Amino acid sequence: MSVPHKRLSVNIIATLSSSADHGFMNEAASHRVLVLGATGKTGSRVASKLSERGVSVRTAARTGAEVHFDWDDPATFEPAVHGASGVYVVSPVMRTDFAGVVSRFLDKAERAGVRHVTYLSAYGIEHAPAEVALRAVELDLLSRTSLTHSIIRPAWFMQNFSETFLKPVSDEIVVPNGTGAEAFVSAEDIASVAAATLCEPERHAGRAYAPTGPKALTLDEAAKIISAAAGRTIAYRDTDRDEWVRAMIRSGVPAEYGEVLRALTETIASGHGSRPNGDVLAVTGIRPVSFAEFAAETASAWKEK
Repeated sequence: MSVPHKRLSVNIIATLSSSADHGFMNEAASHRVLVLGATGKTGSRVASKLSERGVSVRTAARTGAEVHFDWDDPATFEPAVHGASGVYVVSPVMRTDFAGVVSRFLDKAERAGVRHVTYLSAYGIEHAPAEVALRAVELDLLSRTSLTHSIIRPAWFMQNFSETFLKPVSDEIVVPNGTGAEAFVSAEDIASVAAATLCEPERHAGRAYAPTGPKALTLDEAAKIISAAAGRTIAYRDTDRDEWVRAMIRSGVPAEYGEVLRALTETIASGHGSRPNGDVLAVTGIRPVSFAEFAAETASAWKEK
């Protein structure tokens, strides 16, 4: 997603043109970051943004990346982390039992000399019980002393409306979110925050950020914005949560992950969705993408074929 020039702050422009920045770029060039999930929503963007900043990047995924990496194959861990000083970690998707395998990967990373890990978690997970996998990984990172860490806890992705489970079907967005609101965030902004932590790990060591969009929207409001961008009416339809979870499982979502989706939608429907904050601006110097900007730039995803 291109960022309008006006969104760059004066401070950022000044920094990029300063002699100090040239020193940073030289330092970045000697810093190699392993990006897991490098073909996914955030990983692909993180890799791109790091490369743009002169950081040496090694992409890793099951297919389509520089190195083969598979959470189900621990033999792929050591070759992936070899020579890396930083790692962007995305947990196994559609699973709830991954804390142990991520811990074993982090052991390998420590032994390989990795100095910093940026971990993609989820909004509000700091309030979850320790046995919840995402929180368990956070606590694991907190316990390690030979590497630093940053934690990214984003709101729901705007890209869910164009790429995954919130994408309109038959001109409807069907999800049991009721009238609750969420500060949907662009994957571009999540990646910008993550890239910043990996470029300057000392500055962001021990920090947790919760990237959000600039405004909390109900699904009905989001549907209206998408309708305007697409040039046709797309409606939001609330639905029975149990029926929706069963439908998701029939479509291929693992049964245990269905319970995660139940909890996520209940959180928003109950009025406890994410609320806008200043983390994206504070970390990157750039204001977060609005939902209207996202919709305008993504309109082709909803155009009638």
